[in-house]
Amino acid sequence: MNPFDETATASLARRRRAAILFRGLCAAMTWAAVVLLALLLFHVTRQGIAHLDMQFLTSFPSRFPEKAGIKSALWGTIWLLAMTALISIPAGISAALYLEEYARRGRLSSFIAINIANLAGVPSIVYGMLGLAIFVRFFALGRSVIAGALTMSLLILPVIIIASREAIRAVPDSIRQAAFAIGATRWQTVRHHVLPSAMPGILTGVILALSRAIGETAPLVMIGALTYVAFVPESPLDPFTALPIQIFNWASRPRAEFHALAAAGIVVLLAVLLLMNTAAIRLRHRAERRGL
Repeated sequence: MNPFDETATASLARRRRAAILFRGLCAAMTWAAVVLLALLLFHVTRQGIAHLDMQFLTSFPSRFPEKAGIKSALWGTIWLLAMTALISIPAGISAALYLEEYARRGRLSSFIAINIANLAGVPSIVYGMLGLAIFVRFFALGRSVIAGALTMSLLILPVIIIASREAIRAVPDSIRQAAFAIGATRWQTVRHHVLPSAMPGILTGVILALSRAIGETAPLVMIGALTYVAFVPESPLDPFTALPIQIFNWASRPRAEFHALAAAGIVVLLAVLLLMNTAAIRLRHRAERRGL
């Protein structure tokens, strides 16, 4: 047998063994993460399931565990998420459209892109300090819903911009050229062709960004979101609390009853996150069907 063939066969066998080993390692790590997550969810659900009733959802926080609920925190989270989405989604998509479709390629656009990527990795506590200095103190918005929403918008804007830019960049250039060939303007091309084609990818980025915002606690602590609120916000200028703040408050108390309430709050927070993601995924699938 040719020595070259023997060497090639041995090398191919080694690569196949390495590929099988790597595949097994990836599968083991994946299943380990899934099992760990399942155990965590099981523990939290078992600990908090006894408190999940209408009284828990419709009662305000209390010093007495048997009377405590998450009404103010739940509505505060809904207010915060709704206003964060209204602020960050249009701003993020508009910025991505400008950078990809209108801005000239050069050092300035590259500098902006690099800084947006760096901002996506900045710790959330830094955004909390920025929100405290600008929105709470400089603009005198206080501990209001709008101050929290603006701070959260700063936090998730880089994620939305980066995901939206990637989705817009993935649209084939032939679509743009075809629209220009029949006399469409730049805005008509973007509005009727580029944006609908990129919408599924944009919505994926929005889902990831809002999923991060719903669970953040550090920025809300920095801007002074209240730990005890016995009312539901009725306007963007009202004080508020949120589910992560309330969960943190209960988990930091020494009594085991409050730890069970924190577990129940985590279950509710996960349910809100699941409902929000389900709605966003349905919108994404609808956008994908329209694009086909």
